[in-house]
Amino acid sequence: MPDDRECPKDQAPVLTILRNIDEINNLNDVDSILDKILLDSREFANADAGSIFLVEDNHLTFSYVQNDTLFDEQTSQTALYQNFTLPISEQSIVGYVAKTKKSLSIPDAYDISPTLPYAFNKDFDNKSGYRTTSLLTIPLLAQESRLVGVMQLINARDDSGKTVPFSNDDTTYVPLFCNNAAVAIERGIMNRELILRMMRMAELRDPMETGAHVQRVGAFCAEMYGAWAARRGHKPKEIKRQRDNIRLAAMLHDIGKVGIPDAILKKPAKLTPEEYAVMQQHTLLGARLFNNERSNLDAMSKEIILGHHERWDGAGYPGRTADPATPDNKPIMGEEIPLSARICAVADVFDALASARSYKEAYPEEKCLRILEEKAGSHFDPEIVEIFFEIFDVIKAIQRRFQDT
Repeated sequence: MPDDRECPKDQAPVLTILRNIDEINNLNDVDSILDKILLDSREFANADAGSIFLVEDNHLTFSYVQNDTLFDEQTSQTALYQNFTLPISEQSIVGYVAKTKKSLSIPDAYDISPTLPYAFNKDFDNKSGYRTTSLLTIPLLAQESRLVGVMQLINARDDSGKTVPFSNDDTTYVPLFCNNAAVAIERGIMNRELILRMMRMAELRDPMETGAHVQRVGAFCAEMYGAWAARRGHKPKEIKRQRDNIRLAAMLHDIGKVGIPDAILKKPAKLTPEEYAVMQQHTLLGARLFNNERSNLDAMSKEIILGHHERWDGAGYPGRTADPATPDNKPIMGEEIPLSARICAVADVFDALASARSYKEAYPEEKCLRILEEKAGSHFDPEIVEIFFEIFDVIKAIQRRFQDT
């Protein structure tokens, strides 16, 4: 694709949109897609902040947010997991745009005519000390004008950083970009829903494999990987691509349990050594689903399914052979265990400890953290545990977002 600088000025925005759409089409998970769409839109309009709401059950659900003024990296990640909805109605700006399916540019949110049906809600500004001025609110329309959601950009800035109204180019090209990107959002939603359906199938066999559990584990893993990669100075684009894969792959970590007999899977008492050996087979059964790898996502799914019960000290399973019960089975340990599996091991155990099960109550937070700390360097990669503690505010926000019902 030609460099924007080599094209006539009026063609450069279109080429930027095409390039950005091409990059979005390489992403799989809806959160990664929303992050990319919002960031690209903000960069085009030089907007300080923005948010995206998705349509769920005839409401608008808050789904993504960015704010350069208010959020540092960790605060931003915590804010992503807020959980609130708005009605599709004319009373709010976002609801009005959803209902009319027409973009709306407002030069000053505090100077909206009282004769209009919508009004600006000042609650967020009052709580945070932020000052919302210019707004560009855009319906996200997929094929056949299906409303997928609404994106709102906040506070366009000029070259000096002063807040200004959104320009004619912004109101022309950003909606064009969004209408193309909305198809990718639908695809991302379908990808996650497909995985959740697979896990609901597993839930029929094992009631503990709930949709909330796998969404928490997937989100924990994405956030821990992001912090791990940022420590090493990985490029943001590479971090986003890997976060995209690990979130979805981690959601599948226990899919192999569908192949374990009910007498073992649902046994309310402690398993015998023979039964436990059968239970260990779920890692191998699940990994077989991805033997014909066709993508990086397939490869990471297989890594996590096969390795999330391995231990840092080598005492985990299944080890190197096809049968973890083989007497001469050689363990794998330390950094031989794939990073994605080491991350998922921490996420999965923490969520199991912190969640109620048929055989136990949810452990108090302090006990869960003490167990992780005690097992760092034996069961778990000590650096991953350290990172888990560093981002624990984000972990708690994820727990609040994806609660068991």
